[in-house]
Amino acid sequence: MFIDPTLRGFHVAYRQDTVNHCPGCGRTHWYIGRFSAECGFCATALPLLETAMIGSGTHSTAAAAIAASTALPPAPKLLRPAALARG
Repeated sequence: MFIDPTLRGFHVAYRQDTVNHCPGCGRTHWYIGRFSAECGFCATALPLLETAMIGSGTHSTAAAAIAASTALPPAPKLLRPAALARG
């Protein structure tokens, strides 16, 4: 199944190097983070168009493989004293 991205319409996102009007209130004051931008007046959040999913703090299959290979063994089950088990 082929999906043409031009048919989805306008993608609401924060675009760097252009004036971005908030879709919620129409103002142009933004707090820019690593993955999203938030309107300074109404707190509408938009994804950043130029966000790359590389670098520190992002997930990758290599990191998941390393985490799985260095995983700790399961913790032993705690035994209850005989006096508490009966009561």
